[in-house]
Amino acid sequence: MQTDGHASGAAEGPLAAAARAGDMLRVKQLLEEREGRPHGGSDDETAAFAAAVQALHTDVADLLIRRGAVPGEVAPDRLPSLREAVGFGSPALVDALTGGSIRHRYPTSELKELRDLARTWHEAGTEAELRRRTGSSGDVAYTRVQDDEGYYKVGELTLEGVTVRDGHGAILTELEELLGIRTSCDDLVTRALERDPDHTAWGRAAIMLSHRREPEAWAVAETLRADADPRRRLFGAELTRLFELFADAHEEQYCVLAVAALTDWSAEETDPAVLATVLHGLSSYQGPRAEAALLAHLGHHDPGVRRAVAAGLGTSKDGEHLSGRAREGVLTLMNDPDTDVGIAACRSAGDIANGDPVLSDSLAALLDHPERRVRLEAVQSLALHRDERCVEAAKRLGPPRPGYREEELYCLEAAWRFERRRGDTARTTRPGMRSNVASIAPEGTAPWPRDT
Repeated sequence: MQTDGHASGAAEGPLAAAARAGDMLRVKQLLEEREGRPHGGSDDETAAFAAAVQALHTDVADLLIRRGAVPGEVAPDRLPSLREAVGFGSPALVDALTGGSIRHRYPTSELKELRDLARTWHEAGTEAELRRRTGSSGDVAYTRVQDDEGYYKVGELTLEGVTVRDGHGAILTELEELLGIRTSCDDLVTRALERDPDHTAWGRAAIMLSHRREPEAWAVAETLRADADPRRRLFGAELTRLFELFADAHEEQYCVLAVAALTDWSAEETDPAVLATVLHGLSSYQGPRAEAALLAHLGHHDPGVRRAVAAGLGTSKDGEHLSGRAREGVLTLMNDPDTDVGIAACRSAGDIANGDPVLSDSLAALLDHPERRVRLEAVQSLALHRDERCVEAAKRLGPPRPGYREEELYCLEAAWRFERRRGDTARTTRPGMRSNVASIAPEGTAPWPRDT
């Protein structure tokens, strides 16, 4: 699939030009600069979305949809046809062209034809179908690309100047859902396991199965758990984790089943990747059995497993199930040699948020850590513990970096809120005293943009 040569960057605004160039960081920076300032509604975002889609920068297009672009406001002749998108093999592009504001453009008969096209590519195999269509036996250039803004990726293949992506299985699933066709559990598992765990097909199949709160889907998870192939067990662990994650309440039937299965599974799993996923499934469940299962792997050799342990130990907000061992575990993992383990432990220390002086001192010791990410997490957690050391540390960190505003602001705003409340208390205690709380927030940034 080729780009269609629509308006060049010279005739476009900065946001659309950055989107057409596929410059994700610049797009984020421009979106951040626009926050809180009057502008033309979603018009600029929509124009940028059209430019991103025309240039096949599907991850940028996905971001712009999340930031206010309205695909339905783009004229059909300024977008690729849905047939082109299906043939190209990009699930994100198909999603963009079939979203709520644009779905009405496609009659059922067309969707059925495109489902058949997706099935043809999927069943033949992307490379084989690409060779058939180009008539070439030459070398295929292959790479992995970010298809949407999220975690999952797809493969991209180029042969004789023709480029396609290998997301046809995920597209087939999406079109079946649009048509009201129930894809069998076996087909969903097969489509997932044809790809790597970070592929879009894997994630979409797991999510769709986990939303089926029914015995057939649960039986799939149990069967995969007992499989000798660690790859199949990994998909089963992800499915079981999502059964717990998407539960409406801890008392829901499939949540109870999932927690029991994950707890038992954690004691017997030997593959580190599978074990990490199993333990992540326990991270949102507050209970002594889950805590014991996590603590059993506190010193595991694999950092991914330790990250899962660190993430899970702080989920009990009221401290009811946070034992002395769990507290010691969090303290240990805050100083783990793996940075991501330490960050997860910092977050857990903040989630506990009971003013524990030992936890606070350990967090404060990380305020001079060489990595900015660690310092940011320590600031947020100290603020949650109502420790005033977060204020000066936030000042030293300065404003969020361009392109990283959302994630960094999430940490810094906790210190800003703490300082505001401290200033409010001071004014209440000493009437007439003026708080200098605004000084902690960088110039041009609202001091507490998310305070509720």
